[in-house]
Amino acid sequence: MAVFETLITIFLILAIVIIFARGVVIIQPYEQGLQIRLGRYLGRMNPGFRWVIPLITNVVKLDLRTYVMDVPSQEVITKDNSPTNVDAIVYIRVIDPEKAFFEVSNYRMATVALAQTSLRGIIGDMELDEVLYNRDVINTKLRDILDRETDQWGVKVERVEIKEVDPVGAVKQAMTEQTAAERARRAAILRADGEKRSAILKAEGTKRSMILEAEGDRQSKVLRSEGERISRILMAQGEAQSLRIISVGSQPLDKRAITVLSLDALKQMANGQATKIIFPFEISSLMKQAARFIGATEEMPGEPLPSNMPGNEILGPIPTMDEVREILKEMDKTIRTEIGVDELKDIGKTHKKTGSDLIEDLEGIVGETEENR
Repeated sequence: MAVFETLITIFLILAIVIIFARGVVIIQPYEQGLQIRLGRYLGRMNPGFRWVIPLITNVVKLDLRTYVMDVPSQEVITKDNSPTNVDAIVYIRVIDPEKAFFEVSNYRMATVALAQTSLRGIIGDMELDEVLYNRDVINTKLRDILDRETDQWGVKVERVEIKEVDPVGAVKQAMTEQTAAERARRAAILRADGEKRSAILKAEGTKRSMILEAEGDRQSKVLRSEGERISRILMAQGEAQSLRIISVGSQPLDKRAITVLSLDALKQMANGQATKIIFPFEISSLMKQAARFIGATEEMPGEPLPSNMPGNEILGPIPTMDEVREILKEMDKTIRTEIGVDELKDIGKTHKKTGSDLIEDLEGIVGETEENR
């Protein structure tokens, strides 16, 4: 009997401990407890360690943090009869635990169902393009509707976001073709505008190039004409000076000298390789003058010099004997520095004239010229 009584005592102690433990309630800081005893609401229980009468008291804990709910995707018909799959995300928070527990059986399920029906109604009043471009408008409308309806449940809808708008296959293909056509149209416009600007720039460049080319051609022709004019003037002046020098140099010549020069010209013409020789003057007159020169006939009368000869200014300045000597000395010095001794000997043998002989010849020519002046 003693053992049986001991077992009963232990059992009663354990039962009391278990019953007492069942009455212990711990509420987290983010929770709110509702105490119900025998079907009667007694009030809220704040976070912390609490003890209630076990077996007859029920404590309901409600999470007061923001809860994220995913609204399942559903097919919605838009205003322009375009089937579209739409889903969303809803952020809710319990602000009144009593209403959230006593006014609705499951506030989360009720909020999701309300979000589905409200979203279907909002998108049904909009066209597909508006649904795609005006998501902020849809979010605002849906949040206002849910917040107004869930206020009686003690639930606050903080935010609503459209997660995805996915048109069905046929509509998506049509949108793809429309987008491709629009992009092709823009590309064609941009390409045409680019070709237009390119043609304008090319025409402008061609115009400027032609203008610059014409200007350059004009300036080139002007400069070339000016150069040719100056060249012709200088050539004419050179020919005139050459003729004047020949005229002045031929003054002391008589017919005998001319005859000798003519015979020398015939000699040079005969030395050529041509088989035909054309003489531009009469041979008989030349032979006659040559016969007179050697004394075969009467003596040639002296011919007076022409009196109306042009001035000697065209000859330019004539160097004096001292200037000629200086020039010859410079020439000899240059030749000695640039030409070897053997080459000078060959040149001396060929010409058989020394520097003094050249000086004497030049003195004679200069003296005759001064006398003619």
